[in-house]
Amino acid sequence: MASNKPAPTAPFETDFFGDEGPERAWEEWNPTEDSVRPVRGRHRVMKQRGGLARSSTVLGVGVIAAVGAGGMATAQSKPPVSISLPDSIADNLPDAKSLPGVGSFMSDDSSDADAGNTAPLTSATLAADSGTGSRLEAQGSAGDALRARILQQADQQRSEADAEAKAAAEKAAAEKAAAEAKAQQTAAEAKAEAEKLAAEKAAAEKAEAERLAKLAASYALPTSSYTLTSTFGEAGSMWSSGYHTGLDFAAPTGTPLKAVHSGTVKSAAWSGSYGYRTVLELDDGTEVWYCHQSSMSVSAGQRVTTGETIGRVGATGNVTGPHLHLEVHTADGTGIDPMAWLQSKGLTP
Repeated sequence: MASNKPAPTAPFETDFFGDEGPERAWEEWNPTEDSVRPVRGRHRVMKQRGGLARSSTVLGVGVIAAVGAGGMATAQSKPPVSISLPDSIADNLPDAKSLPGVGSFMSDDSSDADAGNTAPLTSATLAADSGTGSRLEAQGSAGDALRARILQQADQQRSEADAEAKAAAEKAAAEKAAAEAKAQQTAAEAKAEAEKLAAEKAAAEKAEAERLAKLAASYALPTSSYTLTSTFGEAGSMWSSGYHTGLDFAAPTGTPLKAVHSGTVKSAAWSGSYGYRTVLELDDGTEVWYCHQSSMSVSAGQRVTTGETIGRVGATGNVTGPHLHLEVHTADGTGIDPMAWLQSKGLTP
């Protein structure tokens, strides 16, 4: 029995069904705008609803994938895609309307198609929106976490920098305090050392003064009421040696001469150019010579004490006037400066 429906044309069978027949082809057909070839005849275009084009489940998933890849887009921002089908599909395959996701494309009544397919389209849309929202939520959470981590690292770096600056300041302050303390300690030590040296010097001077006071008590100047006229070491032709070998005390003839210290009279006699000379030997071997005396009061071997009169001022020997020529010799016979020797005993001629 022949069918009243017209058979599909050969090109349609070859392009859309191939060799497997219409039933197998309908199971695998996934129409897109690129895969559907434009045909002549009446076109059915799906209605847009709420700004979204009604599409199959595969197209909805594709929109979701595009939204996920963009990272910031939503399903509502994609433009609607219109799908048109040739009349021959609806005429030759009446059961195609019952296929999931396809019936709405095949309906002649736009209102019925809208009403009948509202639930499947809404489910797909909600699923797309839910998936996109979840991804956006996840991306937002990741962004917040990254931002929080960056802020935390920045805070940590600032804290570390502040800590380093504080440590450097504390170190500098400690070094400055240590330097000041060291300077103060050095100054204090220098002051203490100076005070110590001053005290030691004062103590030494005091001790020397005490020693000289003792010596002065045990030593005496050889005469009084005198004038120093010639000192030790002066050069001149009037002295046989070419220089003066003693210290001259000019005084009137007959002025008493005293023993400068306790000792023993080594000799008391005439001695050429020295005139009358008395040699007094001290206990340490030092010899004190009294020359040009007018008279002598002691004799050799006699023991005398400090300040005891041993003779008188005169002008005997090689002289130009009355005076005492005083010489000092060490134990080995070397002549020394009488002025320095007397000063070492605490005496000031």
